[in-house]
Amino acid sequence: MEEKELIQDQGGSILNNPTFYIALVITVAFVLFGIFFTDTAESWMGSVFSFMIEYFGWSFILFVSIFLLLILFLLVSPLGGIKLGKDDEKPQYPLYTWFAMLFSCGMGIGLLFWGVSEPIWHYMWPPMGEAYTAETIHIAMRYSIFHWGFHPWAIYAVVAGALSYFSYRKGLPMMLSSTLEPILGKKGIDGGWGVLVNVIGVFATLFGLATSLGLGAMQIGNGLERLFGIASNEVSWVVIVIVVTAAAVISTITGIDRGIKNLSRINIVIALTLLVLVFIFGPTLFILNLFTHSTGEYLQNVVHMSFGLDAAGAGTEGWYGAWTVFYWAWWIAWAPFVGTFIARVSRGRTIRTFVVGVLLVPTLVSIVWFSVFGGSALHEEHFGAGGIADAVAESEAAGFFEALSLLPASQLLIFVGMISVAIFFITSSDSGTYVNGMLTSRGMLNPPYQLRVTWGVIEGAIAAILLFTGGLSALQTASVIGGFPFMILMILMVYCLFKALYGEMQAGSLPIERARIYEAIKDLKAEGKTDKL
Repeated sequence: MEEKELIQDQGGSILNNPTFYIALVITVAFVLFGIFFTDTAESWMGSVFSFMIEYFGWSFILFVSIFLLLILFLLVSPLGGIKLGKDDEKPQYPLYTWFAMLFSCGMGIGLLFWGVSEPIWHYMWPPMGEAYTAETIHIAMRYSIFHWGFHPWAIYAVVAGALSYFSYRKGLPMMLSSTLEPILGKKGIDGGWGVLVNVIGVFATLFGLATSLGLGAMQIGNGLERLFGIASNEVSWVVIVIVVTAAAVISTITGIDRGIKNLSRINIVIALTLLVLVFIFGPTLFILNLFTHSTGEYLQNVVHMSFGLDAAGAGTEGWYGAWTVFYWAWWIAWAPFVGTFIARVSRGRTIRTFVVGVLLVPTLVSIVWFSVFGGSALHEEHFGAGGIADAVAESEAAGFFEALSLLPASQLLIFVGMISVAIFFITSSDSGTYVNGMLTSRGMLNPPYQLRVTWGVIEGAIAAILLFTGGLSALQTASVIGGFPFMILMILMVYCLFKALYGEMQAGSLPIERARIYEAIKDLKAEGKTDKL
């Protein structure tokens, strides 16, 4: 069946899709609970989160490292030559456009929010050693890169790779449940268990994005206050959420090939411009030295950091639970959204190219980003007048603009940074509505714009309401808690993916490079030109 026909066939069944209604009811119920019982919600969520960190923190550390090892195995094994699509398919998007979209969706906004705040936090509260020392600068950079390097992108690669393979190679719908087809069967992916998997994906995407949108509104509000003196408070944050949501809805109506694609390409240029300006105006030599040193320390210590936990109570005072375990749970909670969107734009690439683009290149960008922004902030805090640590301790959202305000041409840098933050949030919101649209329309690659608009409006409304009522922290905690059940699903995804890949290899379905050689040999034999072999 052609894609157009498939879309038309699925379109008529959207109203009968239980995923949409179940996800909607759960979402509304949770938001109402957060509005009217804010203190109770925060208390309950906090208790569940503390229990998860204490008793299951080890599982996040262990399995995320296993995910990374398996993705690296796909990079170097013969399985990497298998294409995410038919053997003769070409990539759907050019390399630059593809990377711009997956980066804007996957982590761009996080780097802007945490690029200064996280290194400064580790400088104030390191996992080892004494705070506010020269050695702590190196520790702060090492762990900042670790939290934004190979491991989080391996989490995304697991979901995106499995979904791309089963959707484009096996012809299944673009639904998270499709990745479990070897277990559930083709009928089961749309049955009860399949609906449950997809509802978890919708829930995680919607709440993760609403939380991110709320935090982003606070960051943009801080920038507006510095530039124009507009008070950064609940009213201004809600107005910002409304404006960003409206822009995202307009973008989603235009579709991926116009809205997300063009905004992502523009934003990569803006972000690179900001990066270069901070590199030039900041402590350039210190940044270069720190980049070199931090890259070496990260690569040298990555195994130790990957399995690090304070099992004997060596005095880290909950650092691993507050940072590494929290981050891994947060990335996993974001994986349904980011993984599904990356899968949507990755058709036609080999698994090997996919891993390079989704794992290695973003890690290099993260190292450069933290070296420039985190390095500038750490230099000012340790060798200069300071003040950034106080701003970060008061609000992580203020750290980025506080660091920019201490550099030459600060007004220009803050303005460029604010524009970049806004566009990153628009693209994240837009891509999130696409993901929820696909998951609640039985995997349509281009879900009806009415469905996308519905999820976009709901997402913005959740962020605005919880910002105004003070329930955003409960929502953030709930999103992270959702990482544990989805980690179980990811373990099953990995099993299903490798089972299908090895099954394909054993069945003789060769990757395109080897298949062409095989066909050439057959042609030479048929023509009697065996001497050419």
